[in-house]
Amino acid sequence: MSLNYLSQVYDLLDTPDVDGEKMAALLHSVGSSDAIITVISIPYESPEDTSKLCHFIKVLIPGSEGKHRGGAYPTLGIIGRLGAQQAQPSRIGIVSDADGSIVAFASAMKLLDMAAKGQTLKGDVIISSHIATHVSITPHDPVDFMGMPVSSNTMNQYEVDKQMDAILSIDTSKGNSIIKQRGIAISPTAKQGYILRVAPDLVRLLEYATGDVAKTFPITTQDISPYDNGVYHFNSIMQPHIATQAPVVGLAITAKSIVPGSETGASYESELIDAMRFTVEVAKQFCWDKIRFYQQDEYERLYDLYGSLAQIQG
Repeated sequence: MSLNYLSQVYDLLDTPDVDGEKMAALLHSVGSSDAIITVISIPYESPEDTSKLCHFIKVLIPGSEGKHRGGAYPTLGIIGRLGAQQAQPSRIGIVSDADGSIVAFASAMKLLDMAAKGQTLKGDVIISSHIATHVSITPHDPVDFMGMPVSSNTMNQYEVDKQMDAILSIDTSKGNSIIKQRGIAISPTAKQGYILRVAPDLVRLLEYATGDVAKTFPITTQDISPYDNGVYHFNSIMQPHIATQAPVVGLAITAKSIVPGSETGASYESELIDAMRFTVEVAKQFCWDKIRFYQQDEYERLYDLYGSLAQIQG
C-alpha cells in the first residue's frame, strides 16, 4: 500500500511555507536517479497578489522503452489540477481544493519508488501540478469560490506537455450538485473538441482499484471549452484538453454533499488512496500499451462524418 506516500505529501502541503523546492526534495528522497524533476516559480497573476509565487513541478520518469530513451512506448500525463493547496490568510492549513495535487504527487512518489526498485515501466510518465498557498475566497452560492494564482491558460502552459500521449486530469469535484456519490469518478474521454464514450479499459481498472462499480460523471461541450470564454464550466478538470491533441480523461474526487474547495478538514483518505491506486494502475497499463483512453477507429469515423471540432479548444 502507498498510504505512507500519501501521508508525506499531505503533511508537506499542509505546512504554511510549502513551496516547489520542498516538494521536489520530497520527490527526490524516494531515490530514483533517472527521474528528471523540475521546478519553475512564477509570480501570481492579477487579481491575486502578484508578490506571491506559484510553483510548477514536473516529474519525468523515463520508461525502459519510452520516448525519452528513443523508444516507441506511449507516455502518460498525470496532471494534478487545482487552484491552490491553501487559502492563506483566510484559512489555516490545507483545503479540499488540494486533492488533485495530493494524488498526483503521491502517485509520483509511488512510481519513483517502483523505478528505484527496478520496476520500470515501458513508457514514460510525466506528472505535473503546482503549489500555491495564498489565494482569495469569493462568496458564491452554493459554495465560495477559491481564487487561482494564475490563469487556466498559464497552468496549461506549464502542466501540459506535448510528449503526453494521454492525460489523466485529477481534481477535487465536491463543490457541485451534479455528483452525489462519495468516492472517485471518471469522465468521458475528450479529444480535440469531441466528447467520446467513457473508456471501457478505464472503467475496468476503476472497478479493480475501488472494488466497487465504476462511477462516472457527465461533461458537456462547455466543460471542454476555454475556461475564460464566459460560459458555465463544471470546474477546471477538463481544461488540459484545451492545450493538447491527446485524449483527456478527468478523475474526480467526489462527495455526497456539497463541499467547498476552500474549506479545511475536507480531504478524505479513503478517496485519495483509491484515486492514487487507480492512477498508478493506469500508468502501468497505459505505458505498457495495454489499455486505451479511446477507440481510434470510432474517433476517426466521427471525424470523417463531422470534421474537425478543434475550434472548441479555443
